[in-house]
Amino acid sequence: MSEIVNRVAKSPIKSLNLEEIYPREERVGFDLKDFLFQELILKEQDFRKSLKELDWEQYKNKWVAIFCGADAIVPTWAYMLVASYLQPVAKGFAIGDFEDLELNIVNFLVDSLDLEEFQDRPVVIKGCSSIEIPLYAYGKLVSKLQPISKTLMFGEPCSTVPIYKKPKS
Repeated sequence: MSEIVNRVAKSPIKSLNLEEIYPREERVGFDLKDFLFQELILKEQDFRKSLKELDWEQYKNKWVAIFCGADAIVPTWAYMLVASYLQPVAKGFAIGDFEDLELNIVNFLVDSLDLEEFQDRPVVIKGCSSIEIPLYAYGKLVSKLQPISKTLMFGEPCSTVPIYKKPKS
């Protein structure tokens, strides 16, 4: 009887499953509307005082979207001030809505990948996922992996769609 060989394990193909590495920490919003006088005007002194007195630990290890839900003109520095309070406690933040936050999360995730393991190797980006991964993530991966990988494929190792193949030199 011949020995059973796991060809997938011996394969040079490197698989990348976004579902396994995509951050699952809670996403929350920080609405500046709640700090405006009559939801219209930002009074700097009151705003700064309110931020100083706020329990920032409620944002610990969370992803935070900083936005204003009121139709008011809010100066840019106000968003930046909130970000400065969140920076030491939150997992991350984005000035914008929840969609902007997810794009920021994708950038953080892909930029922090160790690309060395994909260098000059065939790479499969897994396709099936039980969590919602923004399409933007797949484009970001192509921009990072295409210059360094031998081939780039999408799907499952047993059934892939070719995306890119490095030309032979």
